[in-house]
Amino acid sequence: MKHRGANTFLSMDWLTVILYTVLVFMGWLNIYSAVYDESHSSILSVSQRYGKQLIWIGVAYVGIIVPIMASSNKIYSVLAYIIYGTVMFMLALVLVAGKESHGARSWFEIGMFKIQPSEFAKFATALALSKLLSAYDFALDNIKSWVQAVGLILAPAALILLQPDMGSVIVYFSMIFVFYREGMPGIILVMVAVGIVLFVYTLQTDIYIVMIGIILLSSIGYLIYGGRMKHTLLALAFIAGVFLFLFAINMFLLHSKFEVQYIILATEVLVAPIFLIFGYIKKSLTAVLITAFLIVCSGAVLSVDFVFHNIMTAHQQTLINVFLGLENDPKGTGYNVEQSKIAIGSGGLTGKGFLQGTQTKYNFVPEQATDFIFCTVGEEWGFIGTTVVIVLFLCLILRIIYLAELQMSSFARIYGYCVASILFFHLAINVGMTIGMVPVIGIPLPFFSYGGSSLWSFTILLFIFIRLDASRDEML
Repeated sequence: MKHRGANTFLSMDWLTVILYTVLVFMGWLNIYSAVYDESHSSILSVSQRYGKQLIWIGVAYVGIIVPIMASSNKIYSVLAYIIYGTVMFMLALVLVAGKESHGARSWFEIGMFKIQPSEFAKFATALALSKLLSAYDFALDNIKSWVQAVGLILAPAALILLQPDMGSVIVYFSMIFVFYREGMPGIILVMVAVGIVLFVYTLQTDIYIVMIGIILLSSIGYLIYGGRMKHTLLALAFIAGVFLFLFAINMFLLHSKFEVQYIILATEVLVAPIFLIFGYIKKSLTAVLITAFLIVCSGAVLSVDFVFHNIMTAHQQTLINVFLGLENDPKGTGYNVEQSKIAIGSGGLTGKGFLQGTQTKYNFVPEQATDFIFCTVGEEWGFIGTTVVIVLFLCLILRIIYLAELQMSSFARIYGYCVASILFFHLAINVGMTIGMVPVIGIPLPFFSYGGSSLWSFTILLFIFIRLDASRDEML
């Protein structure tokens, strides 16, 4: 009986390849439309973005897909850490030797072409993470394993943050879905989601209200995940007692020297070790996790002001303020989103037709061929066109997840989930960005947005998995 990988090209999942090809072709059509110039009507004009994109598509098929499919499936597991280390070196080098553009040093410029290492860091990190998580001695209930995994993800994210490129950094949060599939407790996923909400909400309200909310959420979480009502009420009473004691000292002895949020923080600092000791004695992982959530979220909330004013750029601060409705800047920072929403809305049900978009033709939306390519789809192809694009992406992501579950090798399965998570994150954020649902952070739509680095990195990311799946009955 022949192995599935006996003939790689016959064994490859052609449905995934077809979905990829359709998305790449639709992306190129929309790039052509977004930058169309009647004086350069030739599709092969390399002076135009669609001409360059066509060259990059050709290179992707001949120079990337063919070599990947012709390679051994075992090479990716063997070289995972070497590939990761090479890309890490490139991320460090670009900070010194890269070309600065729009306030970020993210590119190597080679002649007429630019290479963005942060794009390639995604598949390199996915390979390294898959190698680590599939190791026989890796366990998600082991602190050492967690430190290794989180450190592996944070290392490239930190280098990319120094460029700075917040959009690419945020993509690394998608790896939490991989951890969840591999056995991470669901409560951690809930904690991360709540932490993000709290960060945003802290920008809109008084900090002490958010911190009280954290305490209540921690108590509710403890009750839901294995606690008892009596224990929960006793814990709340104990926290309230410590708070009132510190509040009284602050009022009558220190004469209101400290603000309320710092009294709450002091309360948590005093009670958290007691809860941790209680969880350790009772061997309750839930108690430990809830307490950790209490500490981490409180620290995050108190650091919001510092991060917002000292780490984020003025442009990023304005973007978030406009998104949250704290500022109104329709002709400045909010201009892109307003014009994008107008373009998508004007497309109606069926769109204005290919090359007929007025918002597109007259360049009302900046970066329309890159980060805002989805608004071209909405204007020219309408609601039906945008629905088709989103459905095609979801079909590709669900297909990858389905194939990942068929893998004999844990390395291939984990890598498949990395691919699906990264693609989903890009899709959700990019589409949400163009319709005003998330802040504008500058993140490409896979296979659609203009750019060789983006297209090639997503092609490598996807086709490594297709190659692994072609030999899915082999253990790595």
